[in-house]
Amino acid sequence: MTTTLETSQAALGTAIDRWNAGDLEGYLRIYDADVLVHGFGPEPLDKAGVRAFYEALTAAFPGSRIELHDTFGSGDRIVSRFTLSGTHDGEFMGVPATGNPIAMNGITILRMRDGVCLERWTSTDLLSVLVQIGAMPAPA
Repeated sequence: MTTTLETSQAALGTAIDRWNAGDLEGYLRIYDADVLVHGFGPEPLDKAGVRAFYEALTAAFPGSRIELHDTFGSGDRIVSRFTLSGTHDGEFMGVPATGNPIAMNGITILRMRDGVCLERWTSTDLLSVLVQIGAMPAPA
């Protein structure tokens, strides 16, 4: 079966809806058992690494939300520009909870088949998050 852009976008939309509902298990269903995820280090993350990454992220920013700004694609790839927002209520990268609000912008590319992500590449602005939680000063 050939992946259509509509199927891929619908699957991504469902995953984001699950994330925003606080349903990590539902969110993780978008990932294939053999998924490879790049951009969250160490490279690449497998399904267990993806789960561990998102468990740590939701512990640091419980109740965080993802907003998709642009989603488009061609063939088996979709691209989305997004913002993850939340409150720093748990340890993040060794920084204890501050209660500070955060907004992390990013862009991701997903290689999909039948509504499931086989591979993903993501670039996020982690420097701005570290500034927002007070872990480092803002660049001059």
